[in-house]
Amino acid sequence: MARTLVTMPDGTNYLCGALLSDDNAKLNKSNESGEAFYTVGLSLAPANTSGFNVCAKATNGCKAVCLYGQGRGRFADVARGRVARTRLFFENREAFKVQLFAELHKAQRKADKMGVTLAVRLNVLSDLPWERIFPDLFTTFPRVQFYDYTKVPNRVVPSNYHLTFSRSETNELDALWQLKAGRNVAVVFRSKDIPATWHGYDVVNGDVTDLRFLDRSGVVVGLYAKGTAKADASGFVTENWS
Repeated sequence: MARTLVTMPDGTNYLCGALLSDDNAKLNKSNESGEAFYTVGLSLAPANTSGFNVCAKATNGCKAVCLYGQGRGRFADVARGRVARTRLFFENREAFKVQLFAELHKAQRKADKMGVTLAVRLNVLSDLPWERIFPDLFTTFPRVQFYDYTKVPNRVVPSNYHLTFSRSETNELDALWQLKAGRNVAVVFRSKDIPATWHGYDVVNGDVTDLRFLDRSGVVVGLYAKGTAKADASGFVTENWS
């Protein structure tokens, strides 16, 4: 595997390893769900934690409850790797693209051997417009099902790129407009007892699997608060009412 040297915020050099991984709590749920997909994801350092901003619509609420510092993200080497990948993306875009495409070809071969479809989430912790950054990504890998969550409304994406809008404490009106237009919206609720409906729209349990492209259209994807989100008071986490 190729390793590219990256300059870190403290001025030290870091050999950036693999970009994609299937070792993530959310992705593990998908890979263990019994569905015919093999899922990998790209975990960058969210918001501006790397020195570069990868979340254009980040709010105080989402930054406070971000999964970045939870789970394996608590370990310094994991956090450092995410920062390195992000800085490689901004400082050497061509090297990043070459490595990303090579790893996607490798993952596609693995999925083919498994007899399943490759699913790829490029914004595990970020919100970048991949349809504009690497538009050829989606034609180079037409059999791959790409998917992400986003806080940017009304993005126009290729047919093999599925987006779920994410509600925050500042964009509930946008979220309701997305639902009215037949799109899906993720909402974080206070507890595991998510409601059956939200503002009159059906709620599906988004914690069973991360394969959002399997959801029917026009529904709320209910997620329950985890880690620091349990104590959220910003409005990012909403109460369990229907």
